[in-house]
Amino acid sequence: MRTVFIFALSMYFLNSLTSYSQTTPVPEGDGNGASPHIIPFIPENVKIDGSLEEGAWQRALVIDLPYETDPGENIPAPVTTDALLFYCDSYLYVGFRAHDPDPSSIRARYTDRDNIGNDDYVAIFLDTFNDERRSFVLRSNPLGVQSDDIELPGDQNGTSWDAIYDSKGQITDEGYVVEMAIPFHQLRFQRSQEDQVWGFNVMRSYPRSKQHRLDHIPLDRNNDSPLSQFVKIEGFEKARPGKNVEIVPSLVGAQTDHRPDFPSGSMEKASRDLEPGLSARWGFTPNLTLNGTVNPDFSQVEADAYQLDINEPFALWYPEKRPFFQEGFDYFQTLKNAVYTRIMRNPLWGAKLSGKEGGNTLGGYVVHDEVTNFIFPGNQGSSSATLDIKNISTVLRYRRDFGRRLTFGLIGTDREGDDYYNRLASLDGDIRITNSDRVRFQVMGSSTRYPNEMAEANNQNKGNFNDYFIAFEYDHDARNWGWWLDYDDVGSGFRADLGFIPMVDFRNVEGGVNYTFYNKPGGWWTTFGIYSQFNYYEDRAQHPLRRNAQLLFNYQGAMQSHAHFAIYGTEEYYNARMFDLTSFSSCFGFRPIRDIWFHYHILFGDRIDYDNTRLGKRFRLDPEIDLNLGRHMRLYFYHLYERMSADDSRLYTANISQMTAVFHFNVRLFFRAILQYVQYDYNVPNYTFDIDPEFKHLFSQLLFSYKINPFTVFFLGYSDNHMRGSEPDYHLRQKNRTFFTKLSYAWVL
Repeated sequence: MRTVFIFALSMYFLNSLTSYSQTTPVPEGDGNGASPHIIPFIPENVKIDGSLEEGAWQRALVIDLPYETDPGENIPAPVTTDALLFYCDSYLYVGFRAHDPDPSSIRARYTDRDNIGNDDYVAIFLDTFNDERRSFVLRSNPLGVQSDDIELPGDQNGTSWDAIYDSKGQITDEGYVVEMAIPFHQLRFQRSQEDQVWGFNVMRSYPRSKQHRLDHIPLDRNNDSPLSQFVKIEGFEKARPGKNVEIVPSLVGAQTDHRPDFPSGSMEKASRDLEPGLSARWGFTPNLTLNGTVNPDFSQVEADAYQLDINEPFALWYPEKRPFFQEGFDYFQTLKNAVYTRIMRNPLWGAKLSGKEGGNTLGGYVVHDEVTNFIFPGNQGSSSATLDIKNISTVLRYRRDFGRRLTFGLIGTDREGDDYYNRLASLDGDIRITNSDRVRFQVMGSSTRYPNEMAEANNQNKGNFNDYFIAFEYDHDARNWGWWLDYDDVGSGFRADLGFIPMVDFRNVEGGVNYTFYNKPGGWWTTFGIYSQFNYYEDRAQHPLRRNAQLLFNYQGAMQSHAHFAIYGTEEYYNARMFDLTSFSSCFGFRPIRDIWFHYHILFGDRIDYDNTRLGKRFRLDPEIDLNLGRHMRLYFYHLYERMSADDSRLYTANISQMTAVFHFNVRLFFRAILQYVQYDYNVPNYTFDIDPEFKHLFSQLLFSYKINPFTVFFLGYSDNHMRGSEPDYHLRQKNRTFFTKLSYAWVL
């Protein structure tokens, strides 16, 4: 019996010691380049259910988040957070234990992807090439709602990216838990048969009265690139992307009715379409990807936010939302917008190659577009046109990294159509002189030929014409001080028809300086900044176009509040007249309680009446409210009011309103309603030309959405447009309506 007792006692202590060593692993390595953290290989598949109870998690690498990096400056984090990591052949597994002293204060709601910025959430950053040039960012809120993007040095706004990965979360009595399974075929990484070293960070957003950012690493505010401060993790020798093939067939159906004799007459069927489409992605190496699409669905389920287009001399920018163009988008970014994919309106097919091999970044795509859109730039405004002609659009990109601080790149674009072409060649560079100082430049040349009739109708050059664009930018971004200096020189004949450059024929010098004050932790304000800027534009004949100086004050503080006040002094030349302008702007936003966010922006002062070439006065007010009703319901209200006067009389009044209501049944299923209402009232006697007295437009959209991942979706929706009728009936009348559905499924092989 004594022998049995001693044996049992020995086994008990041995088992306790083994359990302790499994639940509390000691991280190997120091996390630097010479001694990276070792991420373990555990050949087990884990069920992603928002629980970290399976045995594999007991052997994972455990990383804590001890620092608050914002608004506090590398002070102890107010709550504890642990991240757990391991990998198997096909997945990187990431788990988070986010402790909270008051779980009832956790901010988490069901919402669509990429819309969790105001929630509690956790995130992992992966610099898979360990070159400090880009990082994949994958986030999840406590309910498992995902958000992902790609972050670049000096740009923490992120570039859109959609990955297929699994995440689950649950709120517990101690805080919340999140699990992620990230397939290697969704990432791009080094081609290697041995262990790899990746840059790495984990982060937690902890929004309460202030938005606290918690990190595994301290962040130096004198270094504008968090990427260069990441710790290093080593492993992934057995990481395999599999066949790395995605095939996404889609079926889109739509029926559109319209009123052919608008505003009178009845609604008649205009079209009924059922169109199949196919998109495919093949990662033929871990770091090179080939994309193709035939008859792609480029329908805009997300309606563009309506922008005020009265009295705006230059073309307006709209963000890209289409998956084919978002793939590898950051590879094609340069100092100036040489590539703007929204100009491609109705592609029939497209093919794209993108990736990175060592220090070489490659990218290129060819698109057959059924419609050709044009922006005709000038130095005092731009115009546009659309031709119903087909074109082939080609973009090629090569970029070479030299060490960690120097990059040079080449980009070429070509668009060919009937009696038309536009070709562009560009050289660009990015030099990080110090952690706070960065120089970028770009030199471009273009050659263009427009169809003769279009050139004559839009006052453009006939025949072949060429010109260039030179751009330079210096930035210093440190903890307190920042300054910058920009220079542009653009010829009148320069065209970037596959880009977005609406202004040409000018030289510009621009610079500024700012200083930021930081308060001690616990104060009612966190930062206060003073910002000043100047710019000077002249045309190529050295005639002044615009001189501007501004002074701005900004603040951030309690209740996630922010505010700014700015004064602008401007001399602007337009249509052979010089105008002296003074204007002011102010904004304020805050979150008085957890579920309400309020913001407004005011702009008032002098403004040129570009339509009639005279001095005017403008007042603009933009309030918006974001309201969450529990975890499932969201209401968003936005309104823009602008009134312009000239010659002591009202010129126009503009009102733009949007209301969005969304009810999320769960992570995958939601119903949404959008209403956009636009009304422009013109004071006809105060115009020097004929104009309709009123413009009215009401857009509505109802959408039922079931989304398993970004590419496996089912949509069922309805939209219509009501417009103002003609005299003597000025009431809104329904002009058209569309019923639509979409079904697509992502096969991952």
